[in-house]
Amino acid sequence: MILDNSRIHHAKIMSPFLEENKDRIELLFLPPYAPTINRIKDLWKWLKQTVICNQFLKGIDEIKSAVYAFLNYIKFRTSEIKSRLCL
Repeated sequence: MILDNSRIHHAKIMSPFLEENKDRIELLFLPPYAPTINRIKDLWKWLKQTVICNQFLKGIDEIKSAVYAFLNYIKFRTSEIKSRLCL
C-alpha cells in the first residue's frame, strides 16, 4: 500500500494490525513532500473547490450527494483529469 506521510498513517493504534499482517501488507511511504508523485492531493483540491467551496451543505447526506455528483461528473472526463492532475 502506498501512503503519504500523514500522521494518521503512522498511528500507534495500527501497529498490532500491521504486525499481525506483515506477510500480507507492505507499506510504502512517499517522501514527506512529494507533490509531483502524490496526485491524490490535486484531486482532493479539485473536489473541495467544486463541492464545498463557498457552499453550505446541511449534513452528511448532502455532502455525500455532492461528492458522488462530482465523481460522476469527472468519471468520463479523461482529458480534464489528465490536465488538472498534470498526468
